[in-house]
Amino acid sequence: MIPAGRAPVPHLPSPLRRLLAAFLLLLLGQARVASAEPASGTPLQGADQPPAAALTIDGCLAASRAGRLDDLRASQELLLARLPLRPGLEQTLVAAELLLACGASDAALGVLTRVSPSVGEERRRWLVLQWRVAHAGLHHAQAAQALRLLADGESVRLEQLLLPVAWPSREGQDPPRRVALDLLADHLQSLGQDRLAAEVLLSSREPGAARAARWGRAATLVSDWPAQEREAIMERALEQAAAAQAWGLVAELLDQQLESGALDPLSMRALERRLRLGARIDDAYGEFLQRRRQPDAASDPRLLQLEGQLRSPLSPGGHAEATTGAPMPPLPSHQP
Repeated sequence: MIPAGRAPVPHLPSPLRRLLAAFLLLLLGQARVASAEPASGTPLQGADQPPAAALTIDGCLAASRAGRLDDLRASQELLLARLPLRPGLEQTLVAAELLLACGASDAALGVLTRVSPSVGEERRRWLVLQWRVAHAGLHHAQAAQALRLLADGESVRLEQLLLPVAWPSREGQDPPRRVALDLLADHLQSLGQDRLAAEVLLSSREPGAARAARWGRAATLVSDWPAQEREAIMERALEQAAAAQAWGLVAELLDQQLESGALDPLSMRALERRLRLGARIDDAYGEFLQRRRQPDAASDPRLLQLEGQLRSPLSPGGHAEATTGAPMPPLPSHQP
């Protein structure tokens, strides 16, 4: 599921940033004229205008982090009041970027509906921004539709598309990004469409651990499919992960099979494989947890051996040993 949080980061190429600056200068010029001669619409009085810094992406981000909601609202109102009824594509994209940064994702969605590029790079940019705005507002249906249109019937396009899913750090570092195919599955799962989400994940063609993780996730989403089909999906995922030597992922997939706690033949086979893998990759804790699932765990000598190997944080080599400074004081006595 997609966690609620801040909107995805606006990320503008240099040409678009130059256009944004020109657009802001035009808005500020209109605001100065409006203060002397009110236009037909909401008059802009000098005292009510937001600071110029709030009419930039960085300014809106700073106002949002500082909790200056009045500045954000004033910026949103100014942008909407000065946007033409029928703006051009570049004006629309710039205004939507600004509204997104100012925390007005719903308003940005409305602005984007004023234009509809038909084909080519312009349509791609419009759809990417539409997804970012819908994702920011948790409009999963619209976000999923934008990604489907970007795929244009070829899911491989979404495997090659990385989209920002967070704001940048204050140090200006690039924001984290995720593969659009995984994001589409997230939106569909949020809409309760688990079967469609699984089909999207199973369409992955990227080899190795990425595909294995997607197929393993798909297997958990199709609980109503026949057991043989789900087993086949998981086997393919395990094969892909093993071929990539992603042993940690193999362990996760086997643990996933064992989460139900069932004692059917399929689960018992997964348990045997997990125990062998635990010994191979020196995963004493993982092996210990899985051995406790066995029906005869109480008489398993290996379980006792593993329990003795588990290191206390306070024992030599434990992570508490790395703490520097004075030792911890004794716990206070409960005696009066």
